[in-house]
Amino acid sequence: MSEESSEINKKELNNRTKFVNAQTAKRNWYLIDAKGKNLGRLCCEIARILRGKRKPDYTPHWDNGDFVIVTNAKEIVYTGKRKGKQTIYRRYTGYPGGLREEPLEDLLKRMPEKVIFKVVKGMMPKNTTLGDAQMTKLKIYGGAEHPHSAQNPTLIENIPAI
Repeated sequence: MSEESSEINKKELNNRTKFVNAQTAKRNWYLIDAKGKNLGRLCCEIARILRGKRKPDYTPHWDNGDFVIVTNAKEIVYTGKRKGKQTIYRRYTGYPGGLREEPLEDLLKRMPEKVIFKVVKGMMPKNTTLGDAQMTKLKIYGGAEHPHSAQNPTLIENIPAI
């Protein structure tokens, strides 16, 4: 009877749920062309990839997301007649009277990478350890060229345009 119980215990040990950890996580590289894509839809898909929600082994408390390269950030599109003027990005210099405000359309002309970064950052977990770790896997470039060709990124094309 002890042999049967030991076999049952071995079977029970094999039926445990396996979670992803640093040794077992497989990270892929994805390339997204932002030319003509809607800002919100694109950033939502980027956040899903960074979090790892597209994987079957998604774990909310662990970082098992993939790397994302975004090219042509300066050619991104936003919808809405007045969204370019109504959406204001604020930053504070640290000095008295140092509140700087800039509308979306001006920031897109000046630094399009920052717009995508800020929108995706707002969709990530607010836990600084997890959210910041996942945001380091996002690489954004204004033009069509990027220095990550050695990683052989997979092109994602099924993100809807406008």
